[in-house]
Amino acid sequence: MSEQEVPEAPAEQWTLPEGSWASSAATRRSMLGNRSRDTEPELLLRSLVHAAGLRYRVAAKPLPKMRRTADMVFRPAKVAVFIDGCFWHGCPEHFVMPKTNRPYWEEKIGRNIQRDRDTDNRLTEAGWLVLRFWEHLEPEACAATVIEAVAARRREVQASKHPRTTS
Repeated sequence: MSEQEVPEAPAEQWTLPEGSWASSAATRRSMLGNRSRDTEPELLLRSLVHAAGLRYRVAAKPLPKMRRTADMVFRPAKVAVFIDGCFWHGCPEHFVMPKTNRPYWEEKIGRNIQRDRDTDNRLTEAGWLVLRFWEHLEPEACAATVIEAVAARRREVQASKHPRTTS
């Protein structure tokens, strides 16, 4: 055996950590490695929107008492943007239910979808415009939608501050 060759350590028996949902060590590593922010679809969208001259908050709470964050928040215009991952948010086009630990995943993804609808309703009731995009959508099309929506909301805010009077 040469100096560069290192003998492989014997495989240790993997034990599920207390309270863990993972079906294997590899699954646990994979799921823990998933980002909750700054994903590639988010970065692409943010870059395009920023290049168009819009400024926003990243991973911010639209409402102070809400424990949930939006991926992009335009506070004065009251626009909240979410980029939903196909797996975690149950994309009707791409989501495939895992075969292992199926009851857990059905409940988990179902709760995520419920929470998304609840968030949408709470923000809408508070006067916010909610924009949701799937991670697989073209960032240019999403950016165009965000840019137009923010511009329209800003015009509405401006019009409400300075209503025109007719004589």
